[in-house]
Order: sequence, then structure tokens, then C-alpha cells
Amino acid sequence: MALFKLQNVEDFYEIGDVLGSGHYGQVCAVRERATGARWAGKFLKLRRSASSRLGLERKSVEKEVEILQALPHCNIMALKDVFESRAEVVLIVELIGGGELFDFVAEKENLSEGEAIEFMKQILEAVSFMHSKKIAHFDLKPENMMLLDKEVSHPHIKIIDFGLAHCFIQGKEYKSLSGTPQYIAPEVINYEPLSVASDMWSIGVITYILLSGMSPFQGDTDEETLRNIVSMNYEFEDRYFSDTSAVAKDFIQNLLVKDPSGRLTAEECLVHPWIKPLTRNDAASRNRSSINMKNFKKFNARRKWKMSYNMVWACNRLCRMQLLCKSDTQEDSDLRKCESDQEDTETKPASLIRRRLSSNS
Repeated sequence: MALFKLQNVEDFYEIGDVLGSGHYGQVCAVRERATGARWAGKFLKLRRSASSRLGLERKSVEKEVEILQALPHCNIMALKDVFESRAEVVLIVELIGGGELFDFVAEKENLSEGEAIEFMKQILEAVSFMHSKKIAHFDLKPENMMLLDKEVSHPHIKIIDFGLAHCFIQGKEYKSLSGTPQYIAPEVINYEPLSVASDMWSIGVITYILLSGMSPFQGDTDEETLRNIVSMNYEFEDRYFSDTSAVAKDFIQNLLVKDPSGRLTAEECLVHPWIKPLTRNDAASRNRSSINMKNFKKFNARRKWKMSYNMVWACNRLCRMQLLCKSDTQEDSDLRKCESDQEDTETKPASLIRRRLSSNS
């Protein structure tokens, strides 16, 4: 059961600079008054009625809080406190200041498979812990893999954004069409019963991209990408995988399996020869192999451009909606009072834009 405190968050935390903002609220740096410790505050605007168009439903926030409270792990974003008022919920979470993993990798001149494996191992350990609790993330992608601090020799990875995560209940079927097109599994597209195995498909896609700088199923449109996923239309082109070890390709092939029951689990991935070499020759082979940095840098630049474009488009669309709603209210304010419009003018904008169903490339 999620625990929401009814006290004023500012009695316990000093609110600092805004770190990001979006459709549902904003994220600010905060300092705990009692200890001086620095955290991040996610100020999420709640819908005040079923007819409101702005804000999040309380039950969706409650679900995310319950999941984060169930996942105390060094590679998963920590949740410290939750405060609730009539208009918003404030999540006090770990301050993760190292940026995205893929941005960190793109800054390097070269990277061996051995170094890439150190990142994948941390991700797999977090996912393994998550799955042991019967929880699936359902939105594993580069944007949700962050570094706690990049100015260290061995950066610590944190998985974030559990807005689509789900805790499975024995005997209860779960289906969903949510996710980001190039990372979702075939069973999501086909609207079939889901399991934690859907996350393992995403791990396969992420590994493929990390090693080659190419997305295995990316098409010119979301529709084409989804068709490629369902038809298992991918390959290891020599021009992108010429420096990739055979054992790394085997790792990916055992994750990009259409039948969820045939995919490696997170536990099995951790003992796969690519992650945990069986012999010295295996270890030497992966250290001689390297990721395609030239192509990876291009992929990451396109991905960042796409994210910026999507954010600008979303902000422009929101502004147009606000102007239209204000116009309607002025024309007939007695007939209909737009509660969501009033919320929008009386409070600050809301949380990190959830890049759901965005075609990041």
C-alpha cells in the first residue's frame, strides 16, 4: 500500500532549481532540511475530476509509488518520500546527475565489448531483481538508463521511469499496448498476455544498438517498425558488426526470440558466456572486440535530435490546446468552466514529459 504524507513538502525540503518540466509537472532539485542531503522532487499534477484533461490520475501515481517502494536496489532509482496535496503529488527521489548512459558512451573515442558488458551487467542485475519481485518495467530504453555520476572511473547505472511498470498477480492476465515502438516486444503489438519476458526483448534491442549503432527493427514510420518486429525482420550486417564477437551475437539472438518463453531470463543472461566468460579465451575474445563507435555516435545524435523535436512539437501542441480552451471559456464562461484550464493557469507546469509511444531513432 503506497504511503502518501499529507504534510507540506516545504516543511521538510528546501525547493531548488527546476531540472526539467513537461505535461504533468516539473522536477526540481531539493535539499532535505534535517540532513542537508540533496534529492530530486517530482511535482506531479493530479486530475481534480474525471472530466479534467490535464494532470495524472491518482491511481496511476499510486501504482508507480508502490512499485518503487518494492524495488530497493542499487541500480534502480530510489524513492524516499511521497507528499500529497489537493492538486499535486510530490515524489522525493534519488538525484541522478550523470546523464543518460548512451550520451556517456557517445562521448568516448572507443569502447571494448568488455567495457560495454560492465554496463549491461548492472542493467541485468537491476532487471533480475525487478523480475524476482514479479515486476516488469515495460519501457526499458536508453532514455531510462541513467548514470548516478559520470565523473567516476566506473559509472553507476540507475534505471528510472516506472510509469508503465506492472506487478503481476498469480493467475491474473495482463495486456497492454503501451511502450516505445522500436523497443517493444511482439506480444505487446499483438495484444497478447504479457510477462516479464517482454523486458528481455527490450534488453536484446538495447544490446544490438549499443554494439552496432543500429536499431534492429527501426523503419521509416512507427507502423513499419512494428511490422518489422512482428515479422522478426532483422539481421547482423557485416558493415555494422564486423568487430562484434560471435558470443555477443549469440547473446542478442537468445533475447530477440518471438516466443517469450524461449528468451533468456535476466538470471540466465548474467551467466551467459558473453557476460560471464567460461574460459580465458572467451574473455580475451570479447576484449578484442569493440562497439561500432562511429555508427553509435550517429545513432545517438539522431536519437537526441528526435527527442528535441518531439518535445518542441508536444510543447507547441499544448500551447495551442491552452489557447483554444481559453477562447472557449471566454466565449461561454457561464455554460462551462474548464477546471483543467483553471488548474493550468493557477499552478506551475507539470512533470517530465513521458515519451510514450515516441519513435526515438
